[in-house]
Amino acid sequence: MSQNIQLSEWRTQALQFEQHLNQVIIGQSSVVRLMLIAVFARGHVLLEGNVGVGKTTLLRAVAQGLGGAYQRVEGTIDLMPTDLVYYTYLDREGKPRVDPGPLLQQGERLATFFFNEINRARPQVHSLLLRAMAERTISAFNQEYALPHLQVFADRNRVEREETFELPAAAKDRFMLEINVDVPASDAVLDELMFNPRFHNTDQLISNMPLAGIPYYQLNEFAALLQQSVQTSAKLQQYALSLWRATQKPQDFAMTLSDVQLPQLLISGASPRGMSYLIQAAKVRAWLENREYVLPEDVQALFPACMGHRLFLSPMYAYRSAELLPELMQAILNAVVAP
Repeated sequence: MSQNIQLSEWRTQALQFEQHLNQVIIGQSSVVRLMLIAVFARGHVLLEGNVGVGKTTLLRAVAQGLGGAYQRVEGTIDLMPTDLVYYTYLDREGKPRVDPGPLLQQGERLATFFFNEINRARPQVHSLLLRAMAERTISAFNQEYALPHLQVFADRNRVEREETFELPAAAKDRFMLEINVDVPASDAVLDELMFNPRFHNTDQLISNMPLAGIPYYQLNEFAALLQQSVQTSAKLQQYALSLWRATQKPQDFAMTLSDVQLPQLLISGASPRGMSYLIQAAKVRAWLENREYVLPEDVQALFPACMGHRLFLSPMYAYRSAELLPELMQAILNAVVAP
């Protein structure tokens, strides 16, 4: 089978999968598209949103469509790193037993790992998860276990901040995208969610979703093919490099923010890894749009979701991060001239 035919067939399946997700999670088409991009770019995702906006339902629907094993962990202040690896308990005979935990229970079949309210877990837990995300392996029982298909989705509750731990920069940088999930703005969508019985039973809603026909165990191989097939021009590469430089020293570009001294705004800008993730995601977006090359609009569309959690404000501006970070990212996109 030629590469073009393979890319076309996978695109058809991906768009059908997106359509099925939009029937389960209504009014969130932009969120669904970002999730689809992350799946085919093989990147981990950090979700942020209020309670009850459909984050868990969306992840369960993604897991249902891809197949493979699904595991969920609840972030709590007393969660220990070992809780992700093994369980200890007394059996019926009163003898101590050790069983594999959520990261090991399904072996290499583990495809979707959901860490709910990750900011309630301690930094030690973040460190263990970071290795699993970065290397897709984990050490336990004096041996290495491979998790080749692992994709981590974590969410943060933006309302409650008590007993929470901010994710370190290294952990944030391992997430390809941070996706904000807000309440749908459309009254028609809200009316459906509140009054249509179809959306009241989440289990039935997800179980009725058609299978997407996307084998999770082939995603890594196809993602590599996709990245090799979709091209970036020299001008596009220079544009992306200029965007990265603007995240390092925004004062060097013709931009202004209200009541902000740009030289003192940032502690650090985006990492090279972050820019690499941005290009990988942009290639997936181009492929979904049936193109074999990346356009500036692909980069621009993904810039906020890919960069927002990688820009760290200085203490004097950190309390205004919810306001300043979106303004800064838009200012960068406006200041850097696209080819």
